[in-house]
Amino acid sequence: MENLVPYLPHVNAALNSLATVLLVTGFVLIKQGREKLHRNVMLACFGVSVVFLASYLCYHFNIPGGSKKFPEYPPVVIRYAYYAILATHVVLAISVPFLAVATIYYGLTDARAKHRSFARWTFPIWLYVSVTGVIVYLLLYQIFPPLK
Repeated sequence: MENLVPYLPHVNAALNSLATVLLVTGFVLIKQGREKLHRNVMLACFGVSVVFLASYLCYHFNIPGGSKKFPEYPPVVIRYAYYAILATHVVLAISVPFLAVATIYYGLTDARAKHRSFARWTFPIWLYVSVTGVIVYLLLYQIFPPLK
């Protein structure tokens, strides 16, 4: 397992990207009135997000210090932007599992009014968290990697 840990950030970014695609696809499908396909895509998105969460936790439990520090060499405006994105990402990410489970529950039990009411909040928050997760990955691992 140790040998896989360094690759998990890349896996996590791929899973976040896939979740983003599935979220947008699910949104388009429900707007088209394709409820069964919407349901299946959203359940797939939830499954991808569960796998992401397991991989994310595995990574952070297995690296020294529990997290990777953003380097100090980027300009200060970049560092502030990174930390602002990261802070909003983390705060909103905490709510996604609860919102998603409630939204899915109401959808599967045919409580349409409650499902729509929750989905109005869940969708944009979940989408924001998925997209900013990829942005954090790009900034931390691709654009501003640690200097060697």
